[in-house]
Amino acid sequence: MSKNIVIIGGGIVGLSSAYFLQKKGHHVTVIDKSDITSGASFVNAGYITPSHIIPMASPGKIAQGIKWMFNSSSPFYMKPRWDLDFFKWSWYFHKSSTNEKVEKAIPVIKDINLLSRNLFEDIKASGDLGDFQLERKGLLMLYKTQKSYDHEMEIAQKASFLGLEVQELNKSQLSEIEPNIEIDAEGAIHYECDGHTTPTEIMPKMLNYLKSVGVFIRTNEEVIDIFLQNGKVSKIQTSKENYSPDEVILAAGSWSGALSKMLNITLPLQAGKGYRINVSRPTGITMPAILMESNMAVTPMQGFTRFAGTMEFSGINDKIRKERVAAIANGAKKFYPNLEITPAEKEDAKTGMRPVTPDGLPYIGKSKQIKNLTFATGHAMMGWSLGPATGKLVSEIICGTKPSMDIAPFHPQRKF
Repeated sequence: MSKNIVIIGGGIVGLSSAYFLQKKGHHVTVIDKSDITSGASFVNAGYITPSHIIPMASPGKIAQGIKWMFNSSSPFYMKPRWDLDFFKWSWYFHKSSTNEKVEKAIPVIKDINLLSRNLFEDIKASGDLGDFQLERKGLLMLYKTQKSYDHEMEIAQKASFLGLEVQELNKSQLSEIEPNIEIDAEGAIHYECDGHTTPTEIMPKMLNYLKSVGVFIRTNEEVIDIFLQNGKVSKIQTSKENYSPDEVILAAGSWSGALSKMLNITLPLQAGKGYRINVSRPTGITMPAILMESNMAVTPMQGFTRFAGTMEFSGINDKIRKERVAAIANGAKKFYPNLEITPAEKEDAKTGMRPVTPDGLPYIGKSKQIKNLTFATGHAMMGWSLGPATGKLVSEIICGTKPSMDIAPFHPQRKF
């Protein structure tokens, strides 16, 4: 039976949910408080990353954050502030950062990433969005030190055991695979299982497609209030209109926590700000790479090379800290000594807010209390990679069909 569905949030997760729901014949409206031209879905590294099997909540992460707390240019920056929600989230994060919980999360993260990688390929093959960059060159984990090598090899062995394609590259093999730019690294772990895209290419194409098939896209429209009746969402009041949906998908990224409070639901979630610099001139870089000691990502996209990174917990804001932009530029130069990111390129840096859960797994599933509310948020640095998989799972939840994978680990009201 066709349903009237409202999706709150027009990022990659919200649009992917709309994509799969309209395929099932539902009437879909997407509401976003922005014009859907910026934010985390536009400034990310564009990775499709089955290799990223370790959740951010892992042993030693909080200690690292505290160590870097007073260095605003550090890769993992937690701004000191009095915020009860942040304190609670930090405690849950600490409780989740155990070896036992990480080991449980690893196969779950792998499975949802592989599902999403296949769905990206299906979307491209369908021709719905036209042509777009979708490459499977893999991902290089570039390292300078023995410590970084040892750390990544431990992960690579786990990934290989799970059936992911991994190779080790020495210096000469590295220069063969990336011959057009000098790389100052001792070697690389090459995750051949990974892919990459250009988010700023795919997002507009997805929007155009959804509009062409009758999905209503409401931009610059903020949710003011959500009303409940008989255990269901009965009305959504926005800055422009009122909606009475059969089903509601909460896919508002870092804003999902605040919206949940309107429904008297506590959703532990913190905004982790990421930065990107685009270099729209030839760099010689053809392979996506993580620069390990610099804690940053590099991606060759359509028409430019993107340098992205950092995780900044300072609340929801669009402030650009120049010292963090400089850290990305300096980090790139450490690995690509002949590459100079210009002042103009740094000045054009952009940020996006990534929704981070305490245990590194997203929230995907039905609310316990509200019958017609489904959560689809909390993907942290894997939002882009997991967009299509989340959209597919959401459509299966709404249609009452068997999910493509076990979604129990993603329950939005799980205990930490």
